[in-house]
Amino acid sequence: MIDKNKQKQEFKLRIYKYILRLVRFLSALPKDPVIREIIAQLMRSGTSIGANYFEAYAASSKKDYQNFFNHSLKSANETIFWLAVLRDSGLVPKNLHNECQWLLEKTKELAKIFATSIMTMKGKR
Repeated sequence: MIDKNKQKQEFKLRIYKYILRLVRFLSALPKDPVIREIIAQLMRSGTSIGANYFEAYAASSKKDYQNFFNHSLKSANETIFWLAVLRDSGLVPKNLHNECQWLLEKTKELAKIFATSIMTMKGKR
């Protein structure tokens, strides 16, 4: 039998560690004016993934809970966009290419988890 509480705690920790890694990556990027704008977008969207997920546990209803998951999914999709722009722009220093790619893959994984959870909540799975 799957321990749902343990799964939720592990997922919370996974998201938190992901956000810490994203913040460290962003702080290591050059302070070019264009990159600075992308960093600002990524800070908002990337950290919003976790903030909304954590907020879901204080939700006052199932609909509210599901809305926080929807916001996390939207934030993950926006983060995927900005990481791809950063990667494909050629602005990421070579020593950070692998980290950018890792973050992009992990963000896609998180988005899939949120999408699947939302479908399950809606009873469409």
